[in-house]
Amino acid sequence: MSRASTAPTAPATRRGALGRSTLRAQFTLVIFMLAFLPNVVLTVTARPSVPTSTLLAWMLVVGSLCALVGYVLSGTLLRSVSRLQNEVERGDFTQPHPDDPSEILALRGAFSGLLGRLGTEQGRRNAFMATLVHDLKTPLIATGHLTRALTTLPLPEEERRAVGDQIQAETTRLLALVQQMADAHRFEQEDVTVQLVPTDLRAVLDDVAARLAPQTTGRTLTVSGHGYAGADPTVLDRAVTNLAVNALRYAHTHVELKVTPRGIEVTDDGPGLPAPLDTLAQPFNAQPTTIAGQQYTAGTAGLGLFIVRRIAEAHGGALHYDRAPPGVPPDPEPRSPDQNSPDPNSPDLSAPPAALTRFTLELPEVTP
Repeated sequence: MSRASTAPTAPATRRGALGRSTLRAQFTLVIFMLAFLPNVVLTVTARPSVPTSTLLAWMLVVGSLCALVGYVLSGTLLRSVSRLQNEVERGDFTQPHPDDPSEILALRGAFSGLLGRLGTEQGRRNAFMATLVHDLKTPLIATGHLTRALTTLPLPEEERRAVGDQIQAETTRLLALVQQMADAHRFEQEDVTVQLVPTDLRAVLDDVAARLAPQTTGRTLTVSGHGYAGADPTVLDRAVTNLAVNALRYAHTHVELKVTPRGIEVTDDGPGLPAPLDTLAQPFNAQPTTIAGQQYTAGTAGLGLFIVRRIAEAHGGALHYDRAPPGVPPDPEPRSPDQNSPDPNSPDLSAPPAALTRFTLELPEVTP
C-alpha cells in the first residue's frame, strides 16, 4: 500500500526540485551579472596600467564573491516559494506565514480555490454515479421482472396487455431520466442556445397542460393568463414541463400554470422545497434531500430545477421560488339540522389553507 501511494509522488517531487533548482540558477545568474559587470568596467577603466594577470585574478575573486552573493540572495528570495512547494506536496498549504509576500499569498489562495473546485467536481461525479446506480437501476429491475413475467408466465390476454403497458411506462420513465441527466450535464458544461421569437405564452402553457392531462391522477391542472414575450418556444416548453411535472408530483389537489407580467408561474398546494432553491437546483448535488417525506438520492432532486434555471437565464430571466399566500378557501356547504355535529373524517373547511408553492420563470418584456 505504501509503495502504491508514494510511487506516483516521487516523479513529481523530482520535477519540483528540478524546477526550483533551475529557477534559483536563473536568479543567481541575474544577480551575478548585475554585480559583476559594473566591477569589470570600473576595474578596467580605473587601472589601465595593471598587468593582465593581476586583473584576471582580481576578476576571478570578484566573480566568485558575486556568484556567492547571488546564490545566497536567490535562496532568500525563493525561500517562500520553496516552503510553499513543500507544503503543497504535503497537502497542507492553507495557513499563511507572516513573511509571505503578496504573490505567495495569492498563490495560496489560488491553490485553495483549485482544491475546492476539484472537491466539488469529485462530489458531483460521485453524485452522478449514485444517480446512475439508484435511479436507473429501479426501472431496469422493474422492466426485467415484467419482461420475465410476460415471456414465461401463461398470462391471459388482458393481463399481458397490462404488463406490456407497464413495461412501456417504465421504459418511458427510464428514457426521460436519461434525457434529463444528459441535458443537465450539457447545460452545466455549455451555454443554452435559444432562438428568440415572439411567443404566445398561453399557447405554450396550453400545450403543456394538454400533454400532462393523463398524469394528473385526481389532481386538477388549470391554465390562466395571457401574454407574449421573446422566447424559444421549444426550449421554454421543456422548462415549463419540468416545473409542471414537479408540481404534479408533490401537489395535494391542484396545480396552476399562469402567465403573469413577470413571466410564467407554476403554483401547487404541495409541501414546498425543503431547502433554498440555490442549494437544490444543482445538476448533481452530493447531498440527499427529503421532499414530502420521501428521500431522494444524490442528483435526482435538482436535475429538473437546474435545467429550468439555465433555460430562464438563457432567455435573460431567472427562476424564483417562494411560498405564495393561500387563496380564498371555499365556503362550506350548509348543513341540515341533523348534521350539526362535525364529521371527524371530513376535512376541516374552516381551517385556513396552507401557503402555496410557487415557481416563477421570469422573462423580460412580457406584453399582454
